[in-house]
Amino acid sequence: MKQTLFFRAAAVGLVAVPAVAMAAVPMMYEEQMARQEEARIIQSPIGGVANSKWYDYRINVTESQKELASDLKRASDLEDTRDAWSEYTHELKDNRHDYVKAMAKKGYRIPQVYFEN
Repeated sequence: MKQTLFFRAAAVGLVAVPAVAMAAVPMMYEEQMARQEEARIIQSPIGGVANSKWYDYRINVTESQKELASDLKRASDLEDTRDAWSEYTHELKDNRHDYVKAMAKKGYRIPQVYFEN
């Protein structure tokens, strides 16, 4: 019983060490920009209209995420990693812009709130 508890505690300790070590690594500028773009991914259809434009947008976002994972696996140096993050950022922004533009042509706009003094 005591051995089992000891091994569990040791396993938890081994898992925690890499997490702490990873937290100390600074994030690249390109990755920061990509994370900001990820936060802007549209989570529900504009105007509640789930049409082909919405599904195309979601597929494009998923494809961009898969491509990023693939590019990061193949990256051999820092420049390749930065290029992968930069390309991902551009693709997310472009996909969102295209979807919003297509829906605006149909008369649907993203709701916005403005604050005045």
